[in-house]
Amino acid sequence: MPAAKRTVIDLETREDVEPLRAGIQSVEVGFELLDALAQAPGALMLRDLAAAAHMSAAKAHRYLVSFQRMGLVMQDPVSTRYDLGPAALRLGLASLSRLDAVKLARERIDVLLNETGHTLAIAVWGNQGPTMVHWTEAPQTVPVTLRLGDVMPLLTSATGRCFAAFMGSEGRDAQRIAPMVRDELARLKKLPLNSDLPLPLPDVPLNMAQVQTMLDDTRRHGLGRVVHSLLPGVGGFCAPVFDAQGRLALGLVVLGSVATLDTDRKGAPATALLRCARQLSADLGYRSA
Repeated sequence: MPAAKRTVIDLETREDVEPLRAGIQSVEVGFELLDALAQAPGALMLRDLAAAAHMSAAKAHRYLVSFQRMGLVMQDPVSTRYDLGPAALRLGLASLSRLDAVKLARERIDVLLNETGHTLAIAVWGNQGPTMVHWTEAPQTVPVTLRLGDVMPLLTSATGRCFAAFMGSEGRDAQRIAPMVRDELARLKKLPLNSDLPLPLPDVPLNMAQVQTMLDDTRRHGLGRVVHSLLPGVGGFCAPVFDAQGRLALGLVVLGSVATLDTDRKGAPATALLRCARQLSADLGYRSA
């Protein structure tokens, strides 16, 4: 290739790469206004929006004029308040349509595994209940006899309790889950005492009042928890991950031997699991009330 032509190409390449590395500061500054509107519960006056974005009203106004032309922001002609515009809505919907909750969760598993040091799993609601769809065993942990595709019980597994509590609180999901809970409760009452898992256990509800207390407790702490009730000597947690509509998208699970797993809800494994689940929910567009 002639030297002159190669030099031109090199310059063009450099011009394409350098802006990507350096960024455009004005775009980043202007985004603060869009982010402030996204975080706000409703439309904002100019002075409030500027304050939320940490800039002067005059500076904010210049950005807002451009954003209005692009459809990213709109202004109510009566109240003069600013809000997100139709172009921002299109961008948000396009982003949400391309999100895969399970894929996002799987990408976080390795980091979470290092934090907890225990076996992790991902569960989604299937045709018959909460179903394991991903499984990663931590090294040097006690093997747990669960498999991909296993449907977890609603009352004696952390996963089931999580789904029963956060799917079954209202609406159509509650109508679907309620009879499943009653059927499982009836089966629990018929279980014989045995040497491996003597019943009753404090962790296993045996009537509807205890079930309701367990579900309320799960919602209050923000995650499902079991100790011994699923398998002897095994404890676990399941934290809910919500989508942009506030629906339960999946459950993140950590479990292990009670000899090594801290089963306190304020312990390191539960805290790390809950933190990861909340970040995933935020990434999926969920905003807590």
